[in-house]
Amino acid sequence: MVELSMARPKLCRRISSRPKFTSFRPERVGESIDEVMLTVDEYEAVRLKDLLNLEQNLAAIKMRISQPTFHRLLLSARKKITDAIVHGKALKIAGGNVDYGDEV
Repeated sequence: MVELSMARPKLCRRISSRPKFTSFRPERVGESIDEVMLTVDEYEAVRLKDLLNLEQNLAAIKMRISQPTFHRLLLSARKKITDAIVHGKALKIAGGNVDYGDEV
C-alpha cells in the first residue's frame, strides 16, 4: 500500500491594505511588452522591508507568516521587480493567498 502525503495548505498572509497601483509599464509605444506578475503578498513583503525598513522577523509577524517564508517572498519579489526593470517588462500586482485584515 502506498501512502500519499498531503501538502500543508498555505495560510492566508495578512496584508494591511490593497495596493493603490497595480500595474506599471515602461514607456514604449506600439510594442508588445512582456509582463511580470507580482503577487499581493510579495508586494507587501517589499513594502514592509524595503519601504518601511522593518526587520524581517517583525514584518513576518505583521503578515502572520514565518520569517523563512517572509524571506522567500522577499527574494521572489525582488527578483521579479529586477527582471521587470532590467528587461523593460510590465509589472502587474495581483493574486496571492491574502487576507486584508480589517478592511471591509
